[in-house]
Amino acid sequence: MMKNITDLKTVRLSDDLNAVVILDQTRLPAEECYLELSSAEEIWDAIYKLKVRGAPAIGVAAAYGIYVCSRLIQAGSFDEFYTEFHRIKNYLAGARPTAVNLVAALERMEKVVLNNVSATVPDLVELLHGEAMAIREEDAAACRRIGEYGLSLLRPGMGILTHCNAGHLAVSEYGTALAPIYLGEERGYGFKVFADETRPLLQGARLTAYELHRAGVDVTLICDNMASSVMQKGWVQAVLVGCDRIAANGDVANKIGTSGVAILARHYGIPFYVLGPTSTIDMQCPDGKSIVIEERDPDEITKMWYIHRMAPKDVKTFNPAFDVTPYELITAIITEKGIFNPVDGGIE
Repeated sequence: MMKNITDLKTVRLSDDLNAVVILDQTRLPAEECYLELSSAEEIWDAIYKLKVRGAPAIGVAAAYGIYVCSRLIQAGSFDEFYTEFHRIKNYLAGARPTAVNLVAALERMEKVVLNNVSATVPDLVELLHGEAMAIREEDAAACRRIGEYGLSLLRPGMGILTHCNAGHLAVSEYGTALAPIYLGEERGYGFKVFADETRPLLQGARLTAYELHRAGVDVTLICDNMASSVMQKGWVQAVLVGCDRIAANGDVANKIGTSGVAILARHYGIPFYVLGPTSTIDMQCPDGKSIVIEERDPDEITKMWYIHRMAPKDVKTFNPAFDVTPYELITAIITEKGIFNPVDGGIE
């Protein structure tokens, strides 16, 4: 019997509206631990350290976060309020540079302020509350539509491979890449999912395998370097992945390792689908070469998961958080507005 995955509340506001409440994803799967974040520093830290992660969830957390921070601004005029609001907005935007939803949500909240220059400070705060809630509801509705479009491309009983975590934990509800799987589970499709562990932070092992297993989905965890083997055996008929940023030409930035999966899928003739909301599309970014790729702490690959250090001290490391999959390797990009073929080098 499937458990309702939406019982897990990834990001929400506290009942008194004074804090952002997140499910700390760094503690999964060992425990479901919720954190209350009430300062800009706590919110920044949670985003940077992946306590909340996934492009849409980061956007929702940022919107909630700047609303919570706005409640604390002591200002007697619009100019005083906006000066502090703008400072906090820029600070939060620096937590993770690659996921476009972070900046997009913050800019949308800023637009509310700038469009209401004659409003009182309490009214501005209330307007920000309404906008943050709208961002969350729009994300949930978009994920459901993404799931429906994605499911239309799949058949019952298919084997599906996914990379990283683009499920319920990464959004408001259902997920992006995992949304068709959850809808299919509800309708008896009986998918068999292979989840890449997704090194170095193991989001596939800790998060995707956790949430799919919790929801009663048939899921098998594999190491990243086993993807070719399961494809070769004929166990995979589709690849579903999420995205953190989509460039105007259809190139996609997603968790490191995604481009390698796309190359394998092309070799074995397996459809490679990218699923994400239109909020991840950056029309100001012409192609994948223009996407800023975050590089993370070397400790994540040298000692983070080990009792004893597993690499020589002071060895050089390269630890990019994302890679770019060129549009030529993508069978379709699936958004809440439909299914797009990027083969012509564009998503319009």
